[in-house]
Amino acid sequence: MEIASVIVDVPTKQTDRVFDYIIPEQWRGVIQPGMRVIVPFGPRNIQGFVISLKADSEIEKLREILEPMDLEPVLNKELLELGDWLTDHTLCFKIFAYQVMLPAALKAKYEKKVQLAADAVVTDLPLQLRPFFEHEELIDWEEALFNGIVPLLQKEAAKGFLEVIYLVKERVKKKQQKYVKPAKTLAELNEEIDRIPANAEKQRQIVRFFIENYHEIELRKLVSEVKTSTSTVKALVEKKLLTEFELEVYRNPFADRTFERTKPLPLTEAQQEAIGPILDAIERNQHEVFLLYGVTGSGKTEIYLQSIQEVIEKGKEAIVLVPEISLTPQMVNRFKGRFGDLVAVLHSGLSAGEKYDEWRKIQRKEVKVAVGARSAIFAPFENIGIMIIDEEHETSYKQEEMPRYHARDVAIERALNYNCPVVLGSATPSLESFARAQKKVYHLLSLPNRMNNQSLPSVEIIDMREELREGNRSMFSRKLFEMLKDRIEKKQQSVLFLNKRGHSSFVMCRDCGYVMNCPNCDISLTYHRVNEQMKCHYCGYESYVPKNCPECNSEYIRYFGTGTQKVEEELGKILPEARVIRMDVDTTGRKGSHERLLTDFKDGKADILLGTQMIAKGLDFPNITLVGVLSADTMLHLPDFRASEKTFQLLTQVSGRAGRHKLPGEVIIQTYTPEHYSVVLAGRQDYDLFYQQEMMIRKTRQYPPFYYLSLITVSHEQLITVVSEMEKVVKHIQSHVSSGTVVLGPAASPIPRINNRYRYQCLIKYKREPNLTKILKTILDQYQKDTKSGLQVSIDVNPFILM
Repeated sequence: MEIASVIVDVPTKQTDRVFDYIIPEQWRGVIQPGMRVIVPFGPRNIQGFVISLKADSEIEKLREILEPMDLEPVLNKELLELGDWLTDHTLCFKIFAYQVMLPAALKAKYEKKVQLAADAVVTDLPLQLRPFFEHEELIDWEEALFNGIVPLLQKEAAKGFLEVIYLVKERVKKKQQKYVKPAKTLAELNEEIDRIPANAEKQRQIVRFFIENYHEIELRKLVSEVKTSTSTVKALVEKKLLTEFELEVYRNPFADRTFERTKPLPLTEAQQEAIGPILDAIERNQHEVFLLYGVTGSGKTEIYLQSIQEVIEKGKEAIVLVPEISLTPQMVNRFKGRFGDLVAVLHSGLSAGEKYDEWRKIQRKEVKVAVGARSAIFAPFENIGIMIIDEEHETSYKQEEMPRYHARDVAIERALNYNCPVVLGSATPSLESFARAQKKVYHLLSLPNRMNNQSLPSVEIIDMREELREGNRSMFSRKLFEMLKDRIEKKQQSVLFLNKRGHSSFVMCRDCGYVMNCPNCDISLTYHRVNEQMKCHYCGYESYVPKNCPECNSEYIRYFGTGTQKVEEELGKILPEARVIRMDVDTTGRKGSHERLLTDFKDGKADILLGTQMIAKGLDFPNITLVGVLSADTMLHLPDFRASEKTFQLLTQVSGRAGRHKLPGEVIIQTYTPEHYSVVLAGRQDYDLFYQQEMMIRKTRQYPPFYYLSLITVSHEQLITVVSEMEKVVKHIQSHVSSGTVVLGPAASPIPRINNRYRYQCLIKYKREPNLTKILKTILDQYQKDTKSGLQVSIDVNPFILM
């Protein structure tokens, strides 16, 4: 007897373990570890992952696996083991660890249907239900709800005449296309052509086409080449002269694009020094973590490309992570240009079907390089030679829901398995990485100068409080306005960057100070101008904008905050001749729009590119000579110990967009806190001094990289319950940890209520706490078992967002 141990798709504490199932006769030898299967679980059928096979089980009455969902395993042995590591490290359920490794297309959809019981007939049912089952064997649950017959169905199911079944469905079908090929030999076709009647000229043309091109062809192509119709082809299929069949084709997101092939560029001395140790590690199959610290425009990408070239020549594979969508169009060009079809691209701009196809190219060993955002770190390669994380300081590499992993940690863990190097690249490394490099845990490689020794742009910081005092109420300082005008006259391009994080448009009454808040969450509603609506970004609540203040009835209720639309309007007033391309969530929502807007800008169809976070990184256009930052300091006021670090990184990155080629660049930073060290040092692009100053502050305040953090959040609909349970948790932790560990809390979260649930948190700061994982696990187990109380507990180890 063969038995499979399966992790089932039910994320609860009770089911977070393996369940044994018998492999039926017909699937023996077919089902392997790493495959998805459909198994009966309680009353329904669900998806599960086979973890291992064995000969016997301690459990007596085992049920059988219903069927496999895959022909070959979707998770290889290494990824199955990585699932264990993820579960321990992020304290998540096993099922989440496996699902996060797969494209969305492979997460099962469950459909509920109702059918006649095996031994029942339609006439057993009451008259009202018969019409539903006369023609259909199965009816949809949705249809039953829509027709209001669910109570009746339940009665009949209780009598045993009907049964409810759950179907597990794939989300995405493989894309098939129709092909046609000759069903007879060439000699037979030559004989048959004479038997076709003269009035069937089109049929003769098709047969003649196959005599001249004796091979299969896509049906659409055939129809257009012979200028015929599908019905004519069908007639020949019926006469058994042709065969029609379906072939699977990939959805290609880059089908209509050609990539100019590029050759490796000669490296500068600094680049050669930096790439040496990496190539050495590749050569010796050695695991090492490199931090490639190079100013913006110093040629980091070329080092990545040439390291990958080396890996491919050794017959191995490479994974490259880039921050979300902002980098993909240009990065894709660089990688496809160098490695052509050996590259698979995975990012959020693709449809589920395209992502699935790109993932299968990796799984089938048809490509050697995977380029993508965070989740590409799980690409199913089996012979990895290098892993590269570009802009390693980016917060988007940390996933904020279960499993709460950081891509950098996953990369290092996978690289240990393959004995290969990891390269972390950034102009502004995260403090944690830079501190590790200083301690020689990571190997530091530096590129201190820009390519062809281009000077870094000159940066001017403008105090917006002065502008206000002198009567300038616009969002543009006089200097920035003058310079924008000057660039338009010189036919050069400018980038205007609006720092939106922590600064959304809210509605406030100027008379009494009333702010419109969400009724379910303690946070102000965000104003959306598109349809004059107020929205809550946490629970989705929507409302209209009031004409009068609900508190004091004043008419002076206005929205505050500078959105990109508002900036675009003001630009239209003061610089009507400027052509502006705006890039934000609203203008880049449609597929491909992101790339189209950037291409338009590159082709000189606009003078000013205006945008948020998306445009801060990776853009490399020769004609940009001015960068204006409109609101440098909105992030400094968030309740987050990394606020100054993020501000410094962002300002440095944005400044790096100017003057990357022959023309010199200038940067204007507008701020209300010009004296803050993160603004001043970003203006000088002085990372080293910033690092020293920030490290002093982190040390005195006991934050990373001097301490590790874990954040526990408890939520419940009753405030009293939350506070009392959180107090128990804090007491439990304090009694089990060493004296050097700091436990802060219970305290209300910065957003104290979301979706009518009150939230309290406790922050643990520790240096060495070997038992902490065990302590946290017991807390989770305790609350996950007791689901009836309605308490929700989440734990984030090394959190990036403390809200």
